[in-house]
Amino acid sequence: MNAGMVYLVDDDAAIRDALAWLLRSRGIQSRAWPSAEAFLADYRDDMSGCLLLDVRMVGMTGAELFDRLIECGCAMPVIFLTGHGDVPLAVKALKRGAFDFIEKPFNDNELADRVIEALRHEENRRWRDGVKAGIEERLATLTEREREVMACILAGKLNKVIADELQIAMRTVEVHRAHIFEKMGVRSAVELAQRLSALGLTASR
Repeated sequence: MNAGMVYLVDDDAAIRDALAWLLRSRGIQSRAWPSAEAFLADYRDDMSGCLLLDVRMVGMTGAELFDRLIECGCAMPVIFLTGHGDVPLAVKALKRGAFDFIEKPFNDNELADRVIEALRHEENRRWRDGVKAGIEERLATLTEREREVMACILAGKLNKVIADELQIAMRTVEVHRAHIFEKMGVRSAVELAQRLSALGLTASR
């Protein structure tokens, strides 16, 4: 899936056409659906991009679709569109993770700019997820003993202290340290700590 794709869900054909034209004018790809039900039927976990979602539609509302997508684990940024200025609904949606809430009639350039920001947000999220998955794969290659040594390294303990605590030879600690750095693709304890903490990971994961 293209991270630059925008998914339009609005039961007003004129709005869908106008949005598609606006996005094309900014070089952004889009696909459109006339209802929440239609989009949900086509939804796949590998979809990536930004969702432009009308709040009030016949049948399933945009808010209800948003709830369903959250249940599915969808992390795409969602920008709600509404002509009703429903502030309580807007606050609720934003608290639940919506990217933005824009009232109709909207300013074309401002909406397009927010879509671009949402797409960048999605691209960054996917990059972070990919990096995190890669580090988790590296963590999975560590032996139980190497995890124990790594936890000590991250706690700032010297090799001699680690050896005493784990009741192993200091030379063994040095070998484990070298293997850990090699497997994790780092050159120092500081780099290892930074890489794990930046992604919210720990030695146990």
